[in-house]
Amino acid sequence: MRVGLVGLGMMGRNHARVLASLDGVHLVGIADPHPSADTTTYAAPLVPDVETLIGLGLDYCVVAAPTALHESVGAALAEAGVHALIEKPLAPDSPAAERLSKLFADRGLVGGVGHIERFNPALQEMRRRLDAGQLGDVFQVVTRRQGPFPARIADVGVVMDLATHDIDLTTWVTRRAYTSVAAHTAHRSGRDHEDLVAVVGGLEDGTVASHLVNWLSPMKERVTVVTGERGCYVADTLTADLTFYANSSVPTEWEALQNFRGVTQGDIVRYAIAKPEPLRAEHEAFRDAVRGLGAQIVTFEEGVRTVRTAEALLNSAICGQRVAVD
Repeated sequence: MRVGLVGLGMMGRNHARVLASLDGVHLVGIADPHPSADTTTYAAPLVPDVETLIGLGLDYCVVAAPTALHESVGAALAEAGVHALIEKPLAPDSPAAERLSKLFADRGLVGGVGHIERFNPALQEMRRRLDAGQLGDVFQVVTRRQGPFPARIADVGVVMDLATHDIDLTTWVTRRAYTSVAAHTAHRSGRDHEDLVAVVGGLEDGTVASHLVNWLSPMKERVTVVTGERGCYVADTLTADLTFYANSSVPTEWEALQNFRGVTQGDIVRYAIAKPEPLRAEHEAFRDAVRGLGAQIVTFEEGVRTVRTAEALLNSAICGQRVAVD
């Protein structure tokens, strides 16, 4: 299949690296008016815009342009009948996301969103075990996503750029949607957009979600903790490690503890799992979806719901109240 790429920034270079070696595809061109990398590395010609790229003849295209351009680039691809994998978030706001989703649906095109955390081996293994009921009822999902300020991001804040990861992975691993969110944001870096957010959310089965997200920390952290009746799973998505902390079932003879009916620490297990690169797994899934092989991707409809939840989060921070998620 003939594949194009729009955007050759930091994430775009990673997409180009994978596409250049992906079985069954040929990277025929890269569109970027001001590339920040040597395109000869990818053996694909550089063109100035998406229209020229479409003219090379594409089966599908990967969009790693700034979020503000997602709708216009995606619309041009849809009008040309080109399937598209668009980096998260799908669009800067829900009306734009909804328009994109409708365009692709009306034309029978495959549209995917680059929520790469779904392809992290630790989260995939966690979801498999949750689906098998190994944790029992889920009580809480906690995520922490912290790191240094990314100078490459200028058009959105930390909510749309980073917290959308946590929104999507929470709904994905639990198979539950958000019903409400309450959030506080802060502006500490002198930019127009927020650079810190703390969130408490409710899911439709009563599960409580909590997210701490910022790009103000010199420490890089990507952690998801899911707590349930039999213990908790801790996924470190930087290392793709998954650890299970079991609730203890060992009876105690210590009189002082006999009346306590809470949780005590049991076995700790770190699972040995295969660790393929998440970005390559994401590309393989989208390629196979375009081929009609039924691969699991993040659909545009799911991307729209994530943007809606992120907007509710921002609205909550503005009004200072809990906000229902549509």
